[in-house]
Amino acid sequence: MNVISEFFHKLRNLEELIRWGGYLVLAVIVFSETGLLVGFFLPGDSLLVTAGVIAKTTNLLDMVKLNALLITMAITGDAVGYQFGKRVGPALFKREKSFFFRPSHLIATQAFYEKHGGKTIIIARFMPFARTFAPIVAGIGGMPYSRFALFNIVGGVSWVLSMTTLGYLLAAAVSPKRIEHIVYLIIVISVLPVVIQFLKVRATSKTQTEETKENTKEIKQENASG
Repeated sequence: MNVISEFFHKLRNLEELIRWGGYLVLAVIVFSETGLLVGFFLPGDSLLVTAGVIAKTTNLLDMVKLNALLITMAITGDAVGYQFGKRVGPALFKREKSFFFRPSHLIATQAFYEKHGGKTIIIARFMPFARTFAPIVAGIGGMPYSRFALFNIVGGVSWVLSMTTLGYLLAAAVSPKRIEHIVYLIIVISVLPVVIQFLKVRATSKTQTEETKENTKEIKQENASG
């Protein structure tokens, strides 16, 4: 319990967290965010950028080992998420909201998946929340695993390399405080597509509900007058 408590305490300071847990904590977070339903709140993008900064400025992390490990965890995590979605299926949409689960995130990811198809597995890597739910939605939707695996590998490699390399390059040119601001900007930009798609889905659903009510009202009026 002390280890878990320490983990959540240090989660507010990613540099301190990485110095405390090293490769192990990085592997656990990347896998959990992509492979476990409860991982949506974990700091994927900012964690990878921070890891790249530490690899550049200290001897704590080796860039080659870091990327090899985290790419493996990212790909494995998505594969587990796919199998989970395939087995659990539509029952997930009926689950109630809790601290570790948000049905709205799953619904928004499904809408994004329906619009962009298999590309969602790659795109979602760069989008918090969607990163957790995209492989699950692919499993629910019955995407052939061979096709999913290709998108999974491309997405996992692209995401990990781009984020850690960004941190590695920024470490030499930008102050730590500005790196933090850049990470926040990346997160905001990443979240926008999911938020916009979710708002569209809600608007469409609301319109359809109003139209259904209106049609029902007209039918009742016709029946009453008849």
